[in-house]
Amino acid sequence: MRAIHQFVAGFSTGDAISNEARTLREWFRSWGFASEIYAEARRILPELRGEVRDLRLAPAEVHPDDVVLLHLSIGSDANEVFATLRCRKALLYHNITPPEFFRGIQEQIARTLARGREQATRLAGVAEVNLADSAFNAAELAAWGYREQKVFPLALDFDAILTRPDRATLRKYGDGRPNLLFVGRGAPNKRLEDVIAAFYYVQRYVLPQARLIHAGSFAGTERYQALLYTFLRDLRIHDAELLGAVPQPVLASLYRTASVFLCMSEHEGFCIPLIEAMAHDVPVVAYAAGAVPETLEGAGVLVKEKRFDQIAEFVGELCRNAALREAVLRRQRERIARYRARDLEAELRNHLAPLLT
Repeated sequence: MRAIHQFVAGFSTGDAISNEARTLREWFRSWGFASEIYAEARRILPELRGEVRDLRLAPAEVHPDDVVLLHLSIGSDANEVFATLRCRKALLYHNITPPEFFRGIQEQIARTLARGREQATRLAGVAEVNLADSAFNAAELAAWGYREQKVFPLALDFDAILTRPDRATLRKYGDGRPNLLFVGRGAPNKRLEDVIAAFYYVQRYVLPQARLIHAGSFAGTERYQALLYTFLRDLRIHDAELLGAVPQPVLASLYRTASVFLCMSEHEGFCIPLIEAMAHDVPVVAYAAGAVPETLEGAGVLVKEKRFDQIAEFVGELCRNAALREAVLRRQRERIARYRARDLEAELRNHLAPLLT
């Protein structure tokens, strides 16, 4: 039986690429192909090692007629092994954050990102099919010399996104106070300090009872987390919670109780939390950087300048002005409906068709 395998740098619970790889594996098997996911063993969570194969086994297990799809997202041995395999190849680019964002914060991550971007330039021409999950990412591939890049947005599991919320979290944060929420990894490119700066104005001048909530892992960026706590203390901000990584039911509760989703990130290759917030009917205010405008596709509220006092005023309007809030939510619902109406499985099969004959 021919196979369509996938290479990922690592595999973990709650990781967007890991979740997508699971979805694609189900599709590939339903098409009648064998399908496995390979990752570096050291980057597979222990409890998931029965679900994913060790990357070191791939050269012996992948045959010339097989197809391997590489999820390119960071510097990894997976990128090197992919380049050397004798098989049919496809590449899906999720973006590699420029290492400059991590200089002085986490040099090891900066080096891994720099390695990834260098590997990405050398992979131009290796795959027969080159995909990117946004036009923003496709443009980056083109700049590196990739030919015929096609856009294939992330295959999201909306049943998981809209999972049953955690009741304890609902009780804690559903107390009627305005909740400003941001979800995303605790990384410098996310510019959490700018979210905090905007919240400073919200709490001091607009909505004194407002609360700030961030959900996202700081694993590997603990120094950045410490700097954020120092910033919070210097501004004398109260009721700001950096929760770290949370399970999906808790995340669903945070979206359910959020008044506004505030994103000040300066580099996004797609930004899944924007889709999640819109799916949960939370009005989005986001800085127009990277793929953010493309992901929102005319929905939400785009901010082109980081005037934190003005952002705070608009957040207040979204919380108090029912007509404005409903107008924003209406556009967001239309965006989510368009996203969910796409047959992404059929789109992917069409993209991979040249490799499947």
